[in-house]
Amino acid sequence: MLTLASKLKRDDGLKGSRASASTSDSTRRVSVRDKLLVKGTCKVHFPDPNKLHCFQLTVSPDEGYYQGGKFQFETEVPDAYNMVPPKVKCLTKIWHPNITETGEICLSLLREHSIDGTGWAPTRTLKDVVWGLNSLFTDLLNFDDPLNIEAAEHHLRDKEDFRDKVDEYIKRYAR
Repeated sequence: MLTLASKLKRDDGLKGSRASASTSDSTRRVSVRDKLLVKGTCKVHFPDPNKLHCFQLTVSPDEGYYQGGKFQFETEVPDAYNMVPPKVKCLTKIWHPNITETGEICLSLLREHSIDGTGWAPTRTLKDVVWGLNSLFTDLLNFDDPLNIEAAEHHLRDKEDFRDKVDEYIKRYAR
């Protein structure tokens, strides 16, 4: 997999001693998103190589409630991209406060207009979408503003039982 870090290393290797001393460390930093993609928690698959605007993303969280599951997302990039966000649906049945059991996703960057100002903008990329979907299983997991209210209330009532139900869904639907 080609990443920013590997490209920079390769480019530095080609330059050899010609590398400028003025090159700052910030050009060599690897973003959090690149790290997530590199460590293998996200994989992209194109079911039809002739339709590059339709792809599937598999997120395999390596920590938290959803660790050990493999969650499939279907992404369709519309003709009006990048003025409008891609359409994303979760194909894996999941017990999650921000994803319904029918696959609807509550992630502000997937909204054309967002009250919090973090919605879609033409400067966003598909990499942001991948990062956002991956983060729904860790730091963007939000019980305070749920789409699946029943799951959020379940967590509030009984965290242990919530974890058990998440594990049951993983065993049944996300292997």
